[in-house]
Formats: sequence, C-alpha cells, structure tokens
Amino acid sequence: MRSIARSCLATMLSCLLGLPGFAANEKPLGLVIQAQDAQVADSKVAVGTTVYPGDKVETKVGGALRLRMGATQLYLLGSSSATLAQRSDAVLAVVARGTVGFSSDGTDQFELEVPEGIIRAANSQPAYGQVTIVGPQEIVVSAYRGSLLLDNDGEIHTIPEGKSYRVTMDLEPATLGPEVAASQDDANTTPAKRRRRKLAFFLIFGAAAALASYGIWDVLSESSSTPKN
Repeated sequence: MRSIARSCLATMLSCLLGLPGFAANEKPLGLVIQAQDAQVADSKVAVGTTVYPGDKVETKVGGALRLRMGATQLYLLGSSSATLAQRSDAVLAVVARGTVGFSSDGTDQFELEVPEGIIRAANSQPAYGQVTIVGPQEIVVSAYRGSLLLDNDGEIHTIPEGKSYRVTMDLEPATLGPEVAASQDDANTTPAKRRRRKLAFFLIFGAAAALASYGIWDVLSESSSTPKN
C-alpha cells in the first residue's frame, strides 16, 4: 500500500510541476498595462497579463501594447513583434518587425536587439527611444529623451537626444583575424570565418519629431480604464 501511495504522490507532484505556477525557473519579467489588438504567443492579451522570458508579444494593424517591467516600460505600435529575454545584466526585447520603444528612469538596464546590433540607454541614464524595422537591412532609431547607444559588436555609435537616424547595414566579406591566418599552415586547424556588419547612418529629422513622439507616448500612457478628460 505504501508503494502505491508513493507512486500516486509522485505522479501528482509531476503533474503539478508541469503547471505554469509550479515552473521552477519561471520568474516573470513584468505585466501588461495596455493592450489593443495584441497577443502573447497565440493568445489574446489583456491588461494585467504577466509576461515571461521567451514570450513573443505582437500587435495587429492599428493595435498597441505596453508592458511595465520594473522601472522600464516597453511599447509596441501596430503591426509589431518582439520576443522577450532575460540576461544577467539586462532585460532584452528582440525586435522582429514594426516599431518597438522603451522608456526607463535608468534604474533597470533594458536593451532592444535588432539585426544592426543592440540599442540601449547611454551610461544607464534615463532614456526614451524607439526603433522601427524598415526592411531586412534597414532600421530607423530615434532618441526622444536622453542619448541612445547602438552597439555593433563592440563598435559603439551614439544617437543624440532629439535625433533620429536611418541605419543601413551591409555585411562585409568574411575575413580572417591575424591569429587565425598565422595558423593556416596547421593542417588540423579549421579557420573560423566571421561576417562583420558595416553600418551607415543618415540623419533624417531632429528635435521637432521628438515632440510629436512624446504625444504618441502620452496617448500610449493612458490607461483604457482611466482615460484623461
């Protein structure tokens, strides 16, 4: 009888551990504070929904989504998609399409990952910025409050406050580093080739657009349950 009871108990625990509430490493990143025509994975999302690392968040045409994660807010405009991730030093949103932005008071480190590199606030200062995926090798990145950094594998570019840049990307031919080239005579060595991003920056508009975007953020900041008069 004891062996049967133990077997039943083990089965019950196994089932419970399979539920979201009992997941060992499921620490939430934050929660949804505004949602319109938006979803997490394949499920329609509502205000109060908790989001986790690995969640894919997206909006439909005309939709909007805003998340609070600690001292940072992340927003998606219509027809946008991103996947959330957690690193030891930062929360990350991998942007797949559309327009995604963030606002932070500098307390929490937050990053936007795009094909051109990693976008984050400069010097962990308060910042408000966004990125728009224009095409497979083109983005528009805007710094509305505070400066942003675009980190291209250690090559740092600054987007000053009040500026927006169109950034295009080319991939340079694969090259070998000096240490790899020197070892090519070794028959047992297989050279590792790496393609490096080559970025070009074009200033497209300045401070006037920041005011317009603050208007967008103000609208996004309104709760559907407590609209402004």
